[in-house]
Amino acid sequence: MIEPIGNQYIVARPVYSANAFGEEHKKKQRHHKTFLDHLKVCCSCSTQKAKRIALSLFPIASWLPAYRIKEWLLSDIVSGISTGLVAVLQGLAFALLVTIPPSYGLYAAFFPVIIYFFLGTSKHISVGPFPVLSMMVGAVVVRLTPSESTAALELSNSSMSNDSSADEYKVMVAATVTILSGIIQLLMGVLQIGFVVIYLSESLISGFTTAAAVHVLVSQLKFMLQLNVPAHTDPFSIFKVLNSIFTQIEKTNIADLVTSLIILLIVFVVKEINQRYKAKLPVPIPIELIMTVIATGVSYGFDFKNRFEVAVVGEMKRGFQSPSAPNMQIFQETIGDSFGIAIVGFVVAFSVASIYSLKYDYPIDGNQELIALGLSNIFSGSFKGFAASTALSRSGVQESTGGKTQIAGLLSAIIVLIVIVSIGFLLEPLQKSVLAALALGNLKGMLMQFTEIPRLWQKDKYDCLIWIMTFIFAIVLGLGLGLAASVAFQLLTIVFRTQFPKCSTLANVGRSNVYKNKKDYSDMYEPEGVKIFRCPSPIYFANIHFFKQKLIDAVGFNPLRILRKRNKALKKIRKLQKKGLLQVTPKGIICTNDGFKDSDEELDNNQIEGLDQPINTTDLPFEIDWNADLPLNTMVPKISLHSLILDFSAVSFLDISSMRGLKTLLQEFIRINVDVYIVGSDDDFIEKLVQCEFFDDEVKDSIFFLTIHDAVLHILMKKDYSASKFNSSQEKQPKFDFTINTNGGLRNRECQVPVETKF
Repeated sequence: MIEPIGNQYIVARPVYSANAFGEEHKKKQRHHKTFLDHLKVCCSCSTQKAKRIALSLFPIASWLPAYRIKEWLLSDIVSGISTGLVAVLQGLAFALLVTIPPSYGLYAAFFPVIIYFFLGTSKHISVGPFPVLSMMVGAVVVRLTPSESTAALELSNSSMSNDSSADEYKVMVAATVTILSGIIQLLMGVLQIGFVVIYLSESLISGFTTAAAVHVLVSQLKFMLQLNVPAHTDPFSIFKVLNSIFTQIEKTNIADLVTSLIILLIVFVVKEINQRYKAKLPVPIPIELIMTVIATGVSYGFDFKNRFEVAVVGEMKRGFQSPSAPNMQIFQETIGDSFGIAIVGFVVAFSVASIYSLKYDYPIDGNQELIALGLSNIFSGSFKGFAASTALSRSGVQESTGGKTQIAGLLSAIIVLIVIVSIGFLLEPLQKSVLAALALGNLKGMLMQFTEIPRLWQKDKYDCLIWIMTFIFAIVLGLGLGLAASVAFQLLTIVFRTQFPKCSTLANVGRSNVYKNKKDYSDMYEPEGVKIFRCPSPIYFANIHFFKQKLIDAVGFNPLRILRKRNKALKKIRKLQKKGLLQVTPKGIICTNDGFKDSDEELDNNQIEGLDQPINTTDLPFEIDWNADLPLNTMVPKISLHSLILDFSAVSFLDISSMRGLKTLLQEFIRINVDVYIVGSDDDFIEKLVQCEFFDDEVKDSIFFLTIHDAVLHILMKKDYSASKFNSSQEKQPKFDFTINTNGGLRNRECQVPVETKF
């Protein structure tokens, strides 16, 4: 019964153990579905289910009929044109990261958008090249490029090289890796295992993308300086690239350097203006487009290619390349890289899509996103494009310029199509250093994530450590190995968090039914002889020993050591009893022969196999008070603890190893006359213990109680205290006496007022 009184309430109910509660309140019989039941549901077919599956596979069938032409079309047209212009430039720039000719970046900016238009669930993301993915694909391309083509690979950074065979091989490697990553994404979506992204935390993604931005920065230096830098993909590759750059820094092309620095400065300034005045600007200033037009015109007008020997985009073939089949040999060599590319691409796209879905209140489907991205990459790779996800800046342009649906994405693809089939030749005089500067201009947000480290440290030190170690792994080991090492380290931090939990000793707060950490409050009271211990994590094989040590520290003694000392003392008492040298007095048991001496050496040399067994005094004609003085100065530590309460409300599971360790620990306490109670456990937790035959004559299922307060009241009634003393945890605190109400509450003995629990 609950009686509300203002902002207080009074509860009157019996003291419940788990067994007593189960007897009074019978559980309903529930049928737990088996794997076969789930399989039947999955394999069943109906008209409604078929319609639901069709709509989920083709989301366009849901939103296109509801498209508001008058309200949304103009906004989507403006957004599509703006996004398309940015997509063209980013496609050209990010192709340099893949170490393939820039024109192939346009294919990666076109085909994924078309496929995502029909299959995607997000209305606002712009699918296409992403610098981190481009960098990861480029690392694979460099690694698999034949050694005989290394010279061509180095020369491809300048206008003096026109080795098409090397370029064709690199394009084939990039396309094959893209197709394989798309197949992996498609399979994950079909098998409904998109949940794997939960193993990549925000801290890991942030640290990884920041490290990738540093890799992109270093990789673009050779284009900005126009240096012949050999590519490296092994661990410490970034340092090798930097060493190669600095050793030949005197060969820098000044025209490329000055041009890229000017472009970079202007892009940073205008992007800052766009960010600061985004509420006042109708659309962001398309600075990439403006600088591309100016740089192309200046390069063509002043003939930079011949006068200053700068590297330019070069020939832009009109139209599309014929589709090609993937190379099976490359499939076998790149399965690990492709899996990492598939995961990173999906995580980035899904994270951005989630932001917009929350902002505009519409649902997205993770598994359908995997299918859409997978098919997008398969088509893109088949037509010699490279891996696609979504670039944060490009999606931001599509959303900020008024994009309402993927109609804007389709129009952006049309802009890219126009460049591919018609006006791409106009970009042939554009310097590669300009593309490199434009690519770096999009990395500011990623690089600025460094500033979040102090704030992240204040929020959660483990998350901050994950960020830092992910960044270090990705920088030192490279993006592929770095991602694998980062995931392993993140999982290891989970083990650390649970292996070393912050256990605490609880006490009563304000004479209510609330129990908190005794170190946190001043008005704390502990029932005399009772210790309440809380474990805030699962207990398993890796932390059972830590849990045991923390519990021993909390109670102040090792129960096994006490048990062994008592059994040793019992052997000595039995020996004196047989010789008739013991006498029971009101002061305790005394030895009638003061001159009798027992050999400690003889006792120590006895076998100790039975010292861990329960103490059996049934053969003695008297009871032994282990807290009293024993004959012949027998030293056995005295303990005042008679009851131990373990708060397992946060313990979600036990494994077999920890179950054995916990049972042994409970037996040790029970054998030295310390009653143990477990509170807050879930019914499934108790059922698992029953299934594993956890209980016996010593450890019984009656030790479970619903709450800490239930266990405390049970202890007080069991000990038959007419006045239970609560000792304050601070010195000079007055002692309070309590009696037990008939309804199970505590009340002050002097005031006789029922306890009221305040919110």
